[in-house]
Amino acid sequence: MLRNSSPAFPLLVVDIGGTHVRFGWVAAAGEIIQEIRAYRCGDFASPVDAAHRYLSEAGVPQVAHAAVAIASVVARGPIKLTNSQWIFEADAFGASVGAGTVEVFNDFEAIALVLPFLTARDYQIVGTAAFNPALPLAVLGPGTGLGMAGIQPVRGQPGNWQTICGEGGHTSIPSATRYQHAVIAAARHEIAHVSAEGLVSGLGLPTLYRAVARVEGLAAEDIGAAEIGARGASGSDPLAARTLDTFCGFLGSIAGNLALTLGAQGGVFIAGGIVPQWGDFFAGSSFREHFEDKGRYRDYLAAIATGVITAPYPGLMGLAQHAARSLPAR
Repeated sequence: MLRNSSPAFPLLVVDIGGTHVRFGWVAAAGEIIQEIRAYRCGDFASPVDAAHRYLSEAGVPQVAHAAVAIASVVARGPIKLTNSQWIFEADAFGASVGAGTVEVFNDFEAIALVLPFLTARDYQIVGTAAFNPALPLAVLGPGTGLGMAGIQPVRGQPGNWQTICGEGGHTSIPSATRYQHAVIAAARHEIAHVSAEGLVSGLGLPTLYRAVARVEGLAAEDIGAAEIGARGASGSDPLAARTLDTFCGFLGSIAGNLALTLGAQGGVFIAGGIVPQWGDFFAGSSFREHFEDKGRYRDYLAAIATGVITAPYPGLMGLAQHAARSLPAR
């Protein structure tokens, strides 16, 4: 439990995803995140075991407060991660790292916390519109799963922000074209409910690859998400390239829906570990076309910036930003 009088620093920041867990340490407010390290979740039985490895290897001298982002719904009591076997318990984790207090966030809520403070060196714009951090912002992104969140200015409180967090990755995937409709129908050979995450994520990319192959009348190889991405982005495999463009089109439709739902006129960011690996492929894909393709609201969306976050640890950055702005330094 967090007490307003409790110090935020020295601060341990932790970002627990479906595949990797990332740690960092901040000595005092305004200082950079130090000793950033990432580990595969599957190499440890629990978050506590991974934290012990980190603290030992990084030589962190002291932790007053731990800010933890998890890829799951945040609730009281033990939390089962959505795409991992790990279970997170805040009290046990705090005791294990010597933290007096622990604060828990959804992983994309943590990214949302840093959106108003990103600079041009932290992202690559897709399209021509410019970001406006004075207006509501949104972020979504495919990693192991598909996360979404937003942040908006608090009315009447300049400089204060409020995050908005949900489980949009599990909504039904939108179909904007006949081709997308056919791909979704093909995917139903494998999954009954075709969610956004069911196709637009690391877990979903192989399913999408096989669905595109069915629609195209081609044979799909038995390859994983990383191989599909590498082949598609390089152009060495036409089926993989078609799959990636379909992925980007779906992501554009989903991002446009998120922008309209949240009124994110300040801009929409793409995060997660997948898209940045594709280099220039994403910028030249159908993403932006599908983002704007909302009928009477095309002009509304055309004025909204989109971009890919290239900063390597935006979740850790958001946790550190929150602690520096919201909690007592000592």
